[in-house]
Amino acid sequence: MFLNLDPHFSPFGKQQEIEFNSFTFSGGEPHIKITSNFDIDQVVTITHRINSFNDLGLFCLAVDALRRMGVKTINGFIPYFPAARQDRLMVVGEPLSVKVYTDIINTLNLNKIQVFDPHSEVTPALLDNCEVINNHEFIKEVKNKIGDDVLLISPDGGALKKIYKVSEYLGGVEVVECSKSRDVKTGKLSGFKVYAEDLQQKSCLIVDDICDGGGTFAGLAKELKNKNAGKLYLAVSHGIFSKGFDSLNDFEQIFMTNSFKDITNDKVEVISL
Repeated sequence: MFLNLDPHFSPFGKQQEIEFNSFTFSGGEPHIKITSNFDIDQVVTITHRINSFNDLGLFCLAVDALRRMGVKTINGFIPYFPAARQDRLMVVGEPLSVKVYTDIINTLNLNKIQVFDPHSEVTPALLDNCEVINNHEFIKEVKNKIGDDVLLISPDGGALKKIYKVSEYLGGVEVVECSKSRDVKTGKLSGFKVYAEDLQQKSCLIVDDICDGGGTFAGLAKELKNKNAGKLYLAVSHGIFSKGFDSLNDFEQIFMTNSFKDITNDKVEVISL
């Protein structure tokens, strides 16, 4: 059985879907009422795309409602794990946000919780009974759409380990490492580098977990072109695109999943989870 809290997100299909009503009280509190009759001895998986703290609140309330109905085994599927990028303390006075979220979810005592391509190893280390779904099949599908002659581009050192695993899964696709500098106080990016002399007009696919503002990819695109890159493509597991797509005009196409939200844009192809 599946309780899909986002009506536009049904990653396991519509069959065996639990019906419910949800709304937000005038005071700002989320609320849910499960209306389906079903066998409470079955495993129930709650799915949600968490874009706000209220989304997390609705997820927690759904777990409580199911438990009060007598459901014993509850799984969770949160493909984009919130605050996964806030996985270390960079500036005094800031929280370790990912631990706040994982601590809340851990209190729910879920049988299993699945996340898709988390930002780092910190999230699954902090999250009880976590099962990571990697991005290998997603990137394989992207590569099939682009064609065989493509280089995998690692945007920074942090992504390199995951990209080499993708390369191995795809049979040994060549990887090109890149780097950048970021001011931890302001977030400003600079110093983009591509560690290759001549890309020989080959197609290049930048692979990363998240695109938010897009500054990393816009800066890398310019530097890749300076190194004689051919067509540029971008594949991100979680597409936020908070600043739109104007800065990403150097890319032939952008690929993303529907893990965070739905986007309709001529430049973007969404591959559903």
